[in-house]
Amino acid sequence: MSFSIARPAALAAAAVLATALLPMGAAAASAQPFGYAPVGLASAHGSQWASSSPWGGYVATGSGFTSIVGSWVEPAVTCTSTNNLFAPWVGIDGYGSQTVEQTGAQVSCSSGKPVYSAWYEMYPANPVYLSNPVSANDSFTGSVVYSGSSTYKITLTDNTKGWTYTTSQRLRASNVSAEAIIESPTQSYPKFTATNFSGITVNGSTFSAYNPLPLSSGGYSPTALNGGSFSLVP
Repeated sequence: MSFSIARPAALAAAAVLATALLPMGAAAASAQPFGYAPVGLASAHGSQWASSSPWGGYVATGSGFTSIVGSWVEPAVTCTSTNNLFAPWVGIDGYGSQTVEQTGAQVSCSSGKPVYSAWYEMYPANPVYLSNPVSANDSFTGSVVYSGSSTYKITLTDNTKGWTYTTSQRLRASNVSAEAIIESPTQSYPKFTATNFSGITVNGSTFSAYNPLPLSSGGYSPTALNGGSFSLVP
């Protein structure tokens, strides 16, 4: 079974409302061409494990998701193509909706070598890339918190380098999923040994309390969920 990245033309009408950036650390950089998009649901119905999704990791489904917090270690990668691009991230929505409120740290091989950068995205708007420094093996903690009135507070901390970036954004969204994910918008992953997530909580409770669905992507599959921790391994 496979998912398709949902990019209908109607998304153009779902523009992000007025935004208020509240940076702590370096300013945001200009957006890149690829977005970290929702996945389709139809092929997942009745399946316990989606083996070829653009998303890999775990996703909790239902309604009323107002917060997710999680940490991960950005893996060192080996580029196999200039098309290689991927990011670990945490977020709300995107599984059963046409918006995603998310933050993560990506690695791109478009220059022929790994280039790391941090970002947030209020899809269908483009990602906003940060000028804060990012390196392989950095430990990150990200959070997305819905505070009402279509407002989301997004925070990303590089625990290794000691910087934090926070922004409040507005978007009409439905809060129908919460996830800790790896994703390749180009559907071309570099090689890495593992991506390790830990300390994931949703609405203040441990991730496993929501019986999230496991997803495999690009040859990487999640290990068993241990409370709020798991790894994605080849």
